[in-house]
Amino acid sequence: MVDFICIEKKIIIEIDGFQHKEEKQERYDKTKTEFLEGQGYEVIRFWNNEINDNLEGVFLKIEEFL
Repeated sequence: MVDFICIEKKIIIEIDGFQHKEEKQERYDKTKTEFLEGQGYEVIRFWNNEINDNLEGVFLKIEEFL
């Protein structure tokens, strides 16, 4: 399961909360990202506070990938 996906552009966007700083979750995220990249997707991760505090910056980063 992913947060957002654009199949046409092969981009997956993940929005992570602070629980993703825990070692077990970091390992899971790394494995998940490696799998998705192996399927040909680019995975872009943002922290919740990036979405809340700098949405324009988030859009710019996504635009860079497009």
